[in-house]
Amino acid sequence: MGIIIKTEHLRRYSDIAGLMVKYGFYDLARKTGLDEVLDSKEDAPARATLQGEELSRDLERMGPTFVKLGQFLSTRPDILPIEYIQALERLQTSVASFPYEQVVNIVESELGMTLAQAFSHFDPEPLAAASIGQVHRAVTHDDKPVAVKIQRPGIEEGVNADLEVLGDIARFLQNHTETGELYGVHDLFLEFRDSLLRELDYSQEKRNLEQLRKNLREFHHIVIPRVLATHTTRHVLTMEFIEGIKITHISTVRKDEIDTTGLLEEVLQAYLKQILVDGFFHADPHPGNIVLTSDNRIGILDLGMVARMAPGTRQNLIRFLLALGEGEPRDAANIAASMGEKTCNFDSEKYDRKAVALIFRYQHATLGQVQIGSLIMEFTEVIRECGIRVPRDLGLLGKTLLHLDQVAAALDPDFDPISSVRRSAADIMIRHMTANISPGNLMRALLEMKDTLGRVPRAVNTVLEQLAHNRLKINVESIDEGRLISGLQKIANRITLGLLLASLIIGAGLLARIPTSMKILGYPAIAMIFFLLAAAGAIALMLDILFSDEKPERKK
Repeated sequence: MGIIIKTEHLRRYSDIAGLMVKYGFYDLARKTGLDEVLDSKEDAPARATLQGEELSRDLERMGPTFVKLGQFLSTRPDILPIEYIQALERLQTSVASFPYEQVVNIVESELGMTLAQAFSHFDPEPLAAASIGQVHRAVTHDDKPVAVKIQRPGIEEGVNADLEVLGDIARFLQNHTETGELYGVHDLFLEFRDSLLRELDYSQEKRNLEQLRKNLREFHHIVIPRVLATHTTRHVLTMEFIEGIKITHISTVRKDEIDTTGLLEEVLQAYLKQILVDGFFHADPHPGNIVLTSDNRIGILDLGMVARMAPGTRQNLIRFLLALGEGEPRDAANIAASMGEKTCNFDSEKYDRKAVALIFRYQHATLGQVQIGSLIMEFTEVIRECGIRVPRDLGLLGKTLLHLDQVAAALDPDFDPISSVRRSAADIMIRHMTANISPGNLMRALLEMKDTLGRVPRAVNTVLEQLAHNRLKINVESIDEGRLISGLQKIANRITLGLLLASLIIGAGLLARIPTSMKILGYPAIAMIFFLLAAAGAIALMLDILFSDEKPERKK
């Protein structure tokens, strides 16, 4: 029994069935019952050898939802081979702009004012048109040039209808087929749906722009447009207009006038910070979204597609990139393998051999010889080939860096990205560690230490009570009772001193929150005194341990 086909979506079911049959999934189409809605049976023989470029063209013909699906799948090397990934990376839609009258109606209804009230000038000709919306140039009443992004009319209804069809198919495949269950097709669909719906909400893109501006404020050669909040809604986004030339259109003369290597270094550092430190990053930095401004800065546009990474994942990716940059191929291979899930077909020897050979081959190459995004994507291919389920986040990192490779190739083909990663290794690690230091984390650590120290006296009392009643038994071959008692007393004294030092630190932390007129180094005086006493006690205890404790005798 297949899925229940809804007549209002019959045309879309037929399109999807034709796509499945064309690319070698006739059996899945038959199990779902979609083969019955095909316009023609001529495509029934599987054609699994089709190229990724043809898949890209087919998805473009099927409309915005499927273009976005292709872009989403380009981040999943655990599902598609690398040649398809690279083809889907270049997916772009060329669509006609919608009429100016519709633009005016949408802007006025969304902003609750006439176009003349909102802007002193509004260009009727769009700067760019895409599958989801189009952009017009305008000027505010305080003479600020802005870009106004207007969502295409009816796009949400069409996307929701497509998502309903895809959801039905994905749910059936995961529940009734081995392939669907193996790849978690419905879970993938839910992830794609959430990403696409966020992209349709321009107020979410506004928050993305504001967050990225805040995170990258230290990079002075990178520009993120400011958002005009009063002129932004769910379907209209108004932001500062960034005047610039697309990276791919820069002339050779212009390149000779600027420090392209310095610019690329800063762009790479900014993206590494986004991915590995902040865990929030622009996931679509293709050359169309990157411009060179008149003052030789890099402008980043279109933040509809962003991604997030959990702290544990970021730590693994940092270790992977550091191993890659420091020329430790075996470490990089082991870290990547630990991030994925080993299947029953995992071949350890083959993986070690191929992964190490791949990294060695590109160790000292320039951008003209290797692109770091391509290297990571090739690495994911090796992982999959050797029986490891590719970690999604490694694929996402590769996809983002693959876009940056294209930006770098347009500016400076001699740029060495691996050396750049190597130079920034220490800074990345320090940033990652300090990013986790906050008052909340420190208080949580103090509370955990308080709980631990609270259990220590009870354990010490138990030991001392057993010792006092001669019930403490230590199994050793020989023992010096005098030295044992002396050692236990030293342990008890140090535990007691440790409890006192911990109490001083906790007390200093609590008192630091109470404002007082007396201050030392800008902090409340009493809190600083407690802290300094604790520091002095800790240093004294450390010196006592280092210099007064007996060293174990060397074995002859």
